[in-house]
Amino acid sequence: MTTFYYVYVLRSKKDKNFYVGYTEDLKSRFEQHHKGLVDSTKDRRPLELIYSEACLNKTDALHREKYLKTYLGKLFLRNRLKSYLTG
Repeated sequence: MTTFYYVYVLRSKKDKNFYVGYTEDLKSRFEQHHKGLVDSTKDRRPLELIYSEACLNKTDALHREKYLKTYLGKLFLRNRLKSYLTG
């Protein structure tokens, strides 16, 4: 069975900002964020999962996460999610 690594983007309903992370278990990780168990997002709840990508290995996921946190990565996300973000 193939193990996937997920890069994901959460959006704070409180401040409308994005949080980018990676994990092996997307459902479990989102639950941790939702319950306030992640320091970097606990004061930004409620959160919604607005984007995710599956990678075949951890290295690819880490590189993708790092890219999505850059200026160009943020532009990519805003363009990719344009219709979602504008309603």
